[in-house]
Amino acid sequence: MNLEYSIVYKAENKYETWVNGAHWQFLIIPEENKTQEFVGVDFTNSLDAPIEYSINGFGFRTIRIHTKEKFKTVAFEASFKLIKREVNPFDFEITANIEEGYEKTKTIDFRVDFEQFLRSTPLTSIPSTSEGLFQFDLKQSIFENLQGLNLWIFEQIHFKVGTTDISTPLIKIITHKEGVCQDFTHLFCALARQNGIPCRYVSGYLHQGNGFFGDSQMHAWAEAYIPMVGWVGFDPTNGILANSNHIKVAHGNDYNDCSPLKGVLHTTGENKTIHSIQVSSQQ
Repeated sequence: MNLEYSIVYKAENKYETWVNGAHWQFLIIPEENKTQEFVGVDFTNSLDAPIEYSINGFGFRTIRIHTKEKFKTVAFEASFKLIKREVNPFDFEITANIEEGYEKTKTIDFRVDFEQFLRSTPLTSIPSTSEGLFQFDLKQSIFENLQGLNLWIFEQIHFKVGTTDISTPLIKIITHKEGVCQDFTHLFCALARQNGIPCRYVSGYLHQGNGFFGDSQMHAWAEAYIPMVGWVGFDPTNGILANSNHIKVAHGNDYNDCSPLKGVLHTTGENKTIHSIQVSSQQ
């Protein structure tokens, strides 16, 4: 079964003082892959500034806007349509030889090929006081351990909006045991990498009609690489594998690589940003 998804992304920025020119980059266009067929995009802005499309360093499509016009308020709206094929997150075979998978992760070729997603970043660093927080059981397969990690984070951390921001370190998440989807995902990436498994941060949209937890802006989950299987999506915020409700936009090392909006503005003073996202589907 295929689903047609409609996504509406809105953002409004208000500034305390005049902005005398700005550059913005939006990373919000759904990726085209074997389960996602992109249909179209419509993007507008209240300044009628020219719109450009480009590709970022990870190969994902971005929207770029540059304006020299003076303003205090600007609004953006994007509408996307895509076809999402039904996803069975368990549609792969696990080798019966458990040791083979772990031996593969220890080879030089493997570590060189996946070095980028094996190293920690400031947002995915585990403090020394918390090393060994989740240790893999080598009697179980890599997939089973990743499933266990996914559920462990889901049970240990409470979803609570407003307690963290985009720069919150993992020590605070581990100590206070609360956060939002980006915090759950950073912790999953950190612990998977600590156990020798390549893991990447994924940004996208979540169809929340089935009662899933997710941010009012964009959702985050992780993809871990399992030898002889490939990349598998894990959503620790909801304790599930990524499925037909997850619409991928981009991946990177952490949130900084997948931020939906980046900008450079010529202004002073404070600003206020309001985001909203609506995801709807039909057969």
